[in-house]
Amino acid sequence: MTALPVSDPRIAVHRSTLSDGRELLYFDDADTTLPPGRAVDERELAPRPATAEMRQDPLSGDWISIAAARQHRVVLPPAELDPLAPQSPGNPSEIPSRYDVAVFENRSPSFGPALAAPDADPAAALAATREIGIERTLPSLGRCEVVCFSPEHEGSFGTQSISRARTVIEAWAHRTAELRALPGVQQVFPFENRGEAIGVTLGHPHGQIYAYPYVTPRTQRLLDAIATAGPGLIADVVARELDGPRVVLRGEHWSAYVPFAARWPIEVHLVPHRHVPDLAETSLAERDELAVVYRRLLRGVDARYGTPTPYIAAWHQAPVHEHRDEVRLTLQLTSPRRAADKLKFLAGSEAAMGAWIGDVPPEAQAEALRAAIEGVDA
Repeated sequence: MTALPVSDPRIAVHRSTLSDGRELLYFDDADTTLPPGRAVDERELAPRPATAEMRQDPLSGDWISIAAARQHRVVLPPAELDPLAPQSPGNPSEIPSRYDVAVFENRSPSFGPALAAPDADPAAALAATREIGIERTLPSLGRCEVVCFSPEHEGSFGTQSISRARTVIEAWAHRTAELRALPGVQQVFPFENRGEAIGVTLGHPHGQIYAYPYVTPRTQRLLDAIATAGPGLIADVVARELDGPRVVLRGEHWSAYVPFAARWPIEVHLVPHRHVPDLAETSLAERDELAVVYRRLLRGVDARYGTPTPYIAAWHQAPVHEHRDEVRLTLQLTSPRRAADKLKFLAGSEAAMGAWIGDVPPEAQAEALRAAIEGVDA
């Protein structure tokens, strides 16, 4: 899995290195106006933080990365000190050159920069993460990357042009392929947090990608459900949903629906019509349509209440080394917004017990979202 299965020749990729050794990649739009050359990062930076430690909760089996370096992250800086903007004389940011889309290793990662030994056995490493014991620790191996959707200071994925959205999707596919090939990586997770209500600390349009050294708890619960119900569980659920009343958007290759048992006031799942385990395995035609369909979905979500909606857009991908024929790529978009001026807060039942109570009937939300999506431009 060291080579990208499918790559778009219209989107050029330029590799570079930041002054502290972190990797930086530029992805050029198919219709870019940028020259191919890129500036050198001439900053004097402190050494990268040591790789964090993971500690296991023996009562759940969950791993918690104790990443103290994250305490030093920049929080809501002024536009002139935007760390994700191209460098300027007054702003020694993370990206030396003007760009269309840029991806770089996080300066304060939750996982990495250390990786497993190149000859490490992935199956043995995965089995070790599933053992249960008291005061077990493991290094937080892996990688965390930042994906900048635009050099502009404000916006989100849904505010980008179709060409730019397509470039971001290509970056996700490229990075998924390369990150899943790194030693010790068990799952790759691209995501976007949007809005201060979600906890966003930078208004710059961007997302992140985590490459975990274990299969995440949410995915492990899915694997447990598949083990109980059978390997066709996801295919059966998708088929039922796409033939049901909660579909909000249909395309040739992708469709979106509000799930039957939605947890959040706004919750939409976007799925490919065929089985693919992750973004790296999508075709160019699927990526081209995704740029249109996903952008329209996000604009429809904003149109639901007429103002930008806070959300988490989470690309659930199959584990790297197991169940790739059973776990289908799914975008799960969730928002706590339950009315124009109200948010759902996770209080006692949800936060403490994981026992969810839905505030909005999924069928009612699907109907409202369909109407909102129909009212936005493609």
